[in-house]
Amino acid sequence: MDLRQLEILQAIAETGSFTACGRKLHVSQSAISRQILLLEEELGEPLFLRVGRQVQMTPAAESLVQLGQRVFVDLKDTVGAITDRTRELRGTLRLSGGMTVCLYVFPPLLKHLRRVHPHLDVRLMVATAGKSVQEIRAGRVDAGLLTLPVDESDLVTVPVLREELLLVTPPSHPLARRRKVLPRDLAGQPFVLFEIGSATRKVIDHFFVSEQIEPTILMDTENVEIIKAMVKTGMGIGIVPYQAVAREVRSGQLFCARIEGHELVRETGWVYARANRVPRVIHELLAAFEAVRSRLRLAPRKRGDGVKG
Repeated sequence: MDLRQLEILQAIAETGSFTACGRKLHVSQSAISRQILLLEEELGEPLFLRVGRQVQMTPAAESLVQLGQRVFVDLKDTVGAITDRTRELRGTLRLSGGMTVCLYVFPPLLKHLRRVHPHLDVRLMVATAGKSVQEIRAGRVDAGLLTLPVDESDLVTVPVLREELLLVTPPSHPLARRRKVLPRDLAGQPFVLFEIGSATRKVIDHFFVSEQIEPTILMDTENVEIIKAMVKTGMGIGIVPYQAVAREVRSGQLFCARIEGHELVRETGWVYARANRVPRVIHELLAAFEAVRSRLRLAPRKRGDGVKG
């Protein structure tokens, strides 16, 4: 059995006759009949019943047609994948993510992508995880770097980051003078936090519940820059990813600390539509991210970052 014979079976199933199959494949009817006869001799099983000018497939032929469909789909996908790897990446890549991701992760990623694939046009959208999922499903976004979990059967999730969340205050705040910050030290403090319902806020709220703390929340927002601005002015304190405040902590504009006895972490991952074959642009995106991941400041070093705890 060979691919040509499977192709002939497919064409007979589609056209309903040997004659029409010959016209479709541009070969004579006698050549079609010869190939079918050879296949029947090889299998020891009839493949067609002749009814007048029409032919009717036997169960054996139907099984081979189904096999051929799978084989040709796999063949097309394999050839497409090989061709993709040899073709210069062009077109548009549409990405989405939250404010922190767009400010601190996407810039080095896009710089690397532009160097590796200069003809690829990358577009960004700032959005919540819920909005990003809607846009991915609608085909308006190719991939999102989103706070997890995102548990959707029609989407693929690839965890790639574990970001440490730290308490952040002005340098002059009383908590900044403590050797360690304990959970009970936070009682009665005014907070500026991420928006209610976000995955990051759920991590923070779980901490408050576990310590039986009822926080005083002055403001919640999806914009980490607003949180930082409010903290700098002394309006309140916050809990944010370290990479969002690493520069200000090193320069002395902000103080941050781990909360004693707790590791507050949020997980972030790539999310894209599930398909039979992952597009090459997604493969290249994931590879580019791996190339820049080591440059991201996800947690303070033990020394030199001005962080207590």
